[in-house]
Amino acid sequence: MSNAFSVSGISKRYPHFALEDIDLCLPEGQIMGLVGVNGAGKTTLLRILTGLAQPDRGQVEVLGYAMPAQQVAAKREIGFASEDMRLYKGRSLRWHMDLVAAIYPAWDETYAIELVRRFDLRPEQLMAGLSHGQRVKSLLLLCLARHPRLLLLDEPTTGLDPVARAEVLDALADVLRDEARSVLFSSHNTHDIEQLADSITFLHQGRIIASQDKEHFLDSWRRMVCQADADFDQQEFPEVASVRRNGSMLELKIQGFSEELAPRLEARGLAIKSSHAMSLEDIFVTTVRTGVAA
Repeated sequence: MSNAFSVSGISKRYPHFALEDIDLCLPEGQIMGLVGVNGAGKTTLLRILTGLAQPDRGQVEVLGYAMPAQQVAAKREIGFASEDMRLYKGRSLRWHMDLVAAIYPAWDETYAIELVRRFDLRPEQLMAGLSHGQRVKSLLLLCLARHPRLLLLDEPTTGLDPVARAEVLDALADVLRDEARSVLFSSHNTHDIEQLADSITFLHQGRIIASQDKEHFLDSWRRMVCQADADFDQQEFPEVASVRRNGSMLELKIQGFSEELAPRLEARGLAIKSSHAMSLEDIFVTTVRTGVAA
């Protein structure tokens, strides 16, 4: 299987931030969620992939094109949408659609009209009169109707109210199910990522701290609550990422969970009261706080 993009050993330094030693690839046809707090380096990485920024070192290949040398050819097949991108307030969505169609020969007018219906948009309405959610949908439409081979989404749901976020995510999920696309979806909101992504990459302070198939993350982590009268020696259990004690009760967060863990804990005098899967958000926070490789 070929890759939609691959980056190897890339670094990018700014006065107060550095993206360091990034190795990452996205197989074609998959959706990757890029999770990180604000300032983690998500936008910097996406800017490098689009050719808007050049790494200080390392190799970047997007859709078979070497970046930034071949960025003009690559950009014909990349769709990029960011929460801080702006459309012309005094112009209509129809005007924007005609503009993009004039620039990109791959524009699919029939598909664009279908997206207008799905996203519940009115092409003749001026951008100034649209809600934030409608503007996000309009921007996605302008990207998707070009049938880009790679779609880069940089925090597209930031600033949306819960209802608008759900509408955007549902509409986007429907579109992505209809047509196999390679997508890198950046967000600090793990709930958005969990809904759409096939694989997850955690980025923190300019470094990748974990990158796995989404189901692997969700299957391999557990939150266990145990009762323990004696001291608990965490060093005996390398899969225990964190321990929190409340009286005689222990909350254990487990990375690399297996069924044989319970008998080992019980052999050390722990009575297991509950065992539950962890949310992606809890996994991310635990990974960042403990430094454990997820």
